[in-house]
Amino acid sequence: MEIPHFGIPPELARRMSMAEQHEYLRTRLSRRRTLVTAGAVAGGLLTGCSGSGSRSGQGGATTAGSPSPGTSEAPGSLITPFGRHLAFGADPKTQMRISWQVPLAVRKPYVRVGLRPDDLGRKVEAELRDLHTPELKGIRAAVDQYYLHAALDGLRPDTTYYYGVGHEGFDPASPRHRRTVTSFRTAPARPPKRFVFTAFGDQGVGDEAALNDRTLLRREPAFHLHAGDICYADPTGKGKESDVFDAGQWDRFLKQTEPVARSVPWMVTTGNHDMEAWYSPDGYGGQLARFSLPDSGFDARTAPGVYAFTYGNVGVVALDANDVSYEIPANFGHTEGRQTKWLDGKLGELRSSKDVDFIVVFFHHCAYSTSTHASDGGVRAEWLPLFARHEVDLVINGHNHVYERTDAIRNGEVGRPVPVGGATDPRRDGIVYVTAGGGGKELYGFPDGVKESYEGNTADHEPVTTFRWTKSRDTKEESAQWSRVRYRGFSFLSVEAVSGARPKLKVSALASSGERIDHFEVRRGA
Repeated sequence: MEIPHFGIPPELARRMSMAEQHEYLRTRLSRRRTLVTAGAVAGGLLTGCSGSGSRSGQGGATTAGSPSPGTSEAPGSLITPFGRHLAFGADPKTQMRISWQVPLAVRKPYVRVGLRPDDLGRKVEAELRDLHTPELKGIRAAVDQYYLHAALDGLRPDTTYYYGVGHEGFDPASPRHRRTVTSFRTAPARPPKRFVFTAFGDQGVGDEAALNDRTLLRREPAFHLHAGDICYADPTGKGKESDVFDAGQWDRFLKQTEPVARSVPWMVTTGNHDMEAWYSPDGYGGQLARFSLPDSGFDARTAPGVYAFTYGNVGVVALDANDVSYEIPANFGHTEGRQTKWLDGKLGELRSSKDVDFIVVFFHHCAYSTSTHASDGGVRAEWLPLFARHEVDLVINGHNHVYERTDAIRNGEVGRPVPVGGATDPRRDGIVYVTAGGGGKELYGFPDGVKESYEGNTADHEPVTTFRWTKSRDTKEESAQWSRVRYRGFSFLSVEAVSGARPKLKVSALASSGERIDHFEVRRGA
């Protein structure tokens, strides 16, 4: 399939930040139609689905009662919703965000919700966020996309709710559409004895991506963490050649993911392939339109992939690694240090909470990996001191399309070997870093001569010659004593959190077939 080029000369794009690329595209192409800017998309309705619903004339959010300009003339009965995906609000016990897509703009979108599938008595208005990708003469037609979002607040903890999405002319409670009703469950008021969550990065669209979805759904996860590089609408992902973009890839992705994400909160963060320069100066306008994520005290308009939530005895923190990446500098420093300051405070808050046993942090670029992109020195410099200070228990990354897992790392060195089936205490040993980049996109490999080593196929443990990215964008060779498990295959992470007198995280890596390729435990208080 031919991918359209927005016309930034490569030699120019190499010298441009995301904001500069956005301005270039806006100046060159916006005569055909005004684009969705960051301010318009995020004008008060993007976090927690709250706000006035006013429009600026540039696209953005619309409340249920006021149709978007260009609302379809087609009867609502002929417009079928698709791409349902859930996310927690700031409090997973009482808040859920429901998002979906329609192929044409609709009137009066809403969610029906109730405690039984045949009694959806509560009706919650939704807001519309539309995106326009311009026509490129001789290459492709213009693309208009319509995303709908509803905020459910005041829910009961530990309760199954049934819901259906609709609009004027399409009622999910009607006999004709009742098959579209599905369900979700809120978090318990107190930490459950056990629960499972899953994670991967770098999914894309295809058979292997869909197989991973089906396999992880059998784990019955309470939520799923997606560590960036979500659908690859921008297939280059270098942050400098954003003139390559296929907006329709998002439609295909949301259809693929719906069988899981309609019932399992799909908690995403931003990767390098998620910076899309057309929509906003920082490249995140598209993500702001497509996802509703928790409001955790950090400005979603600045970095929508930065948030935190607590489920049971686990505090989860999502970060935007584009902000600190030495390898791909298009958005380097775009929060001007605010994200790192927020992270320090949030980790301190979670660690001091009597209800939180474990802190799990996930983001895209790798702190420790030996595969194609190797390790990012910017991530190490900015965040690893905070992870150590606040005794983070597990770090999950994507970016490298493999599964790789470290020993426990303390002060940049192996604090404790953690073989397959081993255990570690981060207070004593340091932190285990997991690259879970086998979500579905084409796989990478490991350095020449380096053997895979995983459950049932372990190799002798030897140091791996690899590199890390430096601030000057050079690479510096290093010997990785810490690379413990390596698997080149489609896979995902499955984590069982156990509470009580001896809390633990029972971490497993599963191939897309369901076969286990790694497992270890993180223990506190043992």
